[in-house]
Amino acid sequence: MSAVYKEDQEDWVTVCLKYLLFVFNFLFWVGGAAVLGVGVWTLVEKSDYLSLLASSTFAVSAYILILAGSLVVVTGFLGCCAVIREQRSCLSVYFFCLLVIFLIELVAGVLAYVYYQRLSEELKQHLNQTMTENYAQPGKEAITLAVDRLQQDFKCCGSNNSHDWTLSVYISTKQAESRVVPDSCCKTITPLCGKRDHPSNIYKVEGGCITKLEQFLADHLLVIGAVGIGVACLQLAGALLTACFIYLLYKEEEEDFGAL
Repeated sequence: MSAVYKEDQEDWVTVCLKYLLFVFNFLFWVGGAAVLGVGVWTLVEKSDYLSLLASSTFAVSAYILILAGSLVVVTGFLGCCAVIREQRSCLSVYFFCLLVIFLIELVAGVLAYVYYQRLSEELKQHLNQTMTENYAQPGKEAITLAVDRLQQDFKCCGSNNSHDWTLSVYISTKQAESRVVPDSCCKTITPLCGKRDHPSNIYKVEGGCITKLEQFLADHLLVIGAVGIGVACLQLAGALLTACFIYLLYKEEEEDFGAL
């Protein structure tokens, strides 16, 4: 009787694990879609600003999330098939995929956190130089567009303040047509409106565009880090469940083989 009871108990545990893995796979798939969505959102939303950054860490973190999210969607389907079939080989492949994706998302989360720590310093060192040296220069159309959009979207003018534009290469050329700031600094953009830098005409925000862009990027990095690390922890739990399920199937196979 004890042997039968033990066998029934093991069957019950196997069934419970099977249903738990189904629930996990659903959550896993939803998490993967969220990771993919955050990665795409990061690159699409204000993607012009990436050209203003000195390093590509921000973009790399987003691309890693897109890769991980795509793998999660595919792996979630593989996991469902593996659980239904109860094949140890399929489950082993699924387990390996979970670990790989776990590492990828962990890397994305850590990258986002590290970059978050040095974001302020990077912007202070490079944003002003990028704006004053590259704005409206030949071959720098992407940066020019990014600066114009930055100043209009965030209602700011200059890296730290509007006086930064006095050091601009663009302002010192005939192309500027006596402007003191680019027209994108104006509250209402009209041709040559940048000739007058009075507060009634242009945005004079305390802290300039650095403060605005830093807050925007910091918010995105926090979301990237939280989603990456959060889903990575979910996958680690799934990997443990899968390992237990593989072990129980292995024991059942051994017992069936022994019975023969």
